[in-house]
Amino acid sequence: MEFLIVSGLSGGGKSRAADVLEDLDFYCVDNMPTALLTKFAELCLATRGRYEKVALVTDIRSQESFTELFAALDELADMGVDYRILFVEASESAIVRRYKESRRPHPLQAESRCSLPEAVRRESELLAPVRERADYVINTTGLTLSMLQKRICEIFVDGGTRRDILINVVAFGFKYGIPIDADLVFDVRFLPNPFYVPELKHKTGMDSEVYDYVFSFPQTKTFIDKLEGMLSFLLPLYAEEGKSTLVIAVGCTGGHHRSVSVARCIASYLTALGYPAFENHRDITRG
Repeated sequence: MEFLIVSGLSGGGKSRAADVLEDLDFYCVDNMPTALLTKFAELCLATRGRYEKVALVTDIRSQESFTELFAALDELADMGVDYRILFVEASESAIVRRYKESRRPHPLQAESRCSLPEAVRRESELLAPVRERADYVINTTGLTLSMLQKRICEIFVDGGTRRDILINVVAFGFKYGIPIDADLVFDVRFLPNPFYVPELKHKTGMDSEVYDYVFSFPQTKTFIDKLEGMLSFLLPLYAEEGKSTLVIAVGCTGGHHRSVSVARCIASYLTALGYPAFENHRDITRG
């Protein structure tokens, strides 16, 4: 089992780091009490492989918490759990700016009634022992989300590459509305409609007769060539910018014939490129 402790400064980016780790298939738990750490590890071990990658986000600001944490880490080692510590921080000015933008008080301000910069410095001093024991330290000052993802992947993913972007190819009918979660929408109503061919009217793009009819026209092949070229260009850039999922919506009038056929072709092409692509024919049973 891969057991990761995520700690660091308030406003440093622990929550963002946890979101990235979730995308990398870590089971993340936020603000778990230190006293429950070993009990949670025992539960994970008892599942016998259900939780292979676990990340616990801790919020530690007192000497008592350090004592509990370090004692718990020693217990994990005795249990044979291979744990690591990720410490997330940022510059004082960056944290002050983030709190100003969020309009939330720093946790230590309520305890000591000090200024925001003083609270940031105080927390940095308090967390020094944890930082010293950390296996990895990430400073998020000036990092975009995609840059943070890349940094975390360099540490926790073999080869330092991010998990492939997950693609959902949705065939739909414009008469029922565009999917609200669509990222890219393509209108294929310019293609000849099998609906007006009597022997194809009551079939769908899942039937070979309809699929072959749609792709028998040169404009379909030209469209697919251009679309595949655009997708092969766009997808690596989306992944580089940190997008973990992408919804490609293909629409015709009713969502039975042309959109289904084209969606099948696109999903097959993306799968051949190595992307996890799935088909969803939203309106194929409607109308």
